[in-house]
Amino acid sequence: MKDLIIDKESSERAVLVGLITPVQNEAKANEYLDELAFLADTAGATTEGRFLQRLNSPDSRTFVGKGKLQEIKQFVEDNNIGMAIFDDDLTSKQVANIERELQVKILDRTSLILDIFAKRAQTANAKTQVELAQYQYLLPRLTRMWTHLERQRGGIGMRGPGETQIETDRRIILDKISRLKAELKDIDRQKSMQRKNRGKLTRVALVGYTNVGKSTLMNLLSKSDVFAENKLFATLDTTVRKVIIDNLPFLLTDTVGFIRKLPTHLVKSFKSTLDEVRDADILVHVVDISHPNFEEQIEVVNRTLSEVCGGVEKPMIMVFNKIDAFTYKPKAEDDLTPRTRENVSLDELKATWMSRLGDDAVFISAKKGINIDELKQKIYEKAKQVHLTRFPYNDFLFQKYDEAELTEGED
Repeated sequence: MKDLIIDKESSERAVLVGLITPVQNEAKANEYLDELAFLADTAGATTEGRFLQRLNSPDSRTFVGKGKLQEIKQFVEDNNIGMAIFDDDLTSKQVANIERELQVKILDRTSLILDIFAKRAQTANAKTQVELAQYQYLLPRLTRMWTHLERQRGGIGMRGPGETQIETDRRIILDKISRLKAELKDIDRQKSMQRKNRGKLTRVALVGYTNVGKSTLMNLLSKSDVFAENKLFATLDTTVRKVIIDNLPFLLTDTVGFIRKLPTHLVKSFKSTLDEVRDADILVHVVDISHPNFEEQIEVVNRTLSEVCGGVEKPMIMVFNKIDAFTYKPKAEDDLTPRTRENVSLDELKATWMSRLGDDAVFISAKKGINIDELKQKIYEKAKQVHLTRFPYNDFLFQKYDEAELTEGED
């Protein structure tokens, strides 16, 4: 199974391949390849070239056309490339055909993400979830993984060892999937008991696109040392810390980041991890506002949250992080071209749809510690509302605390 995705070498040379389609223009395709390059770097690969082709839909045999495939082949041979990574999922037929032509390792977006997950998983829970996702990815792709054993002639009595081997492997993988699902059910029960044992403390979950700064913010709020790195999926295991703001304790959870084109079976494999999101009382949606397409990332996260939470809406604070990295290019007065996203300032952005969020939005820099006190106050107010809903008789404690604060301010 470990050989399925990527050999664990320190670095591998790769080319990236994507498509420009009627639903994905050139700018969007290039943005997706930027993210794919980041994924490749996280997995330990070095991107040496990019290839885009304009097609109405992926070629059923080779994803790209024959001419483009020959162009890729020439580049691969001339530059000693060992791997080609495609930005969309490939069928087993496409993988076999492309591999036969290019004679290098062929990966698609999902297999690359799975490799990163396998590398990042630390706990038994995360490792089990990753292994299940890997086998679910492998199962429909068995058909052409045994070309050296395929039968030579068809007809009754002519079934060769290839089909026998495929069916044997299919049964083995199905058995392993069943075993892993059973293990995850046990883990779910254990996690459920852990959540019950935490009592009725308010639960706050950090959610967001991958690499938006959730773990950095977690460390800042909880004074803990959660692993944080400028790589995609730096955090895979759920981390829970008890945090106290003023006089109010609550549980803060750091969760796995979301990403576009994340396969449904991968989300399902991480059910026990995402249960922390489902059971949270308050969601803190962290957004990298310095990213040129942060609004699309918000949509990706919201769609995944809707799937995870079953459409149930939860109180949410929108945290626009990395304001220290936000840049824009003001247009010259004589520039008559239409304004683009890169021509809009942060103040102008705040006056758009963000202004309608009111008190549910805050602009911070977790790295620089900018506006963190404002964020803490917003979390405190939300957590206080949840706490008083459960323990209304505690209201006098908050009143007493607020009065004491006013007295101290007057002195």
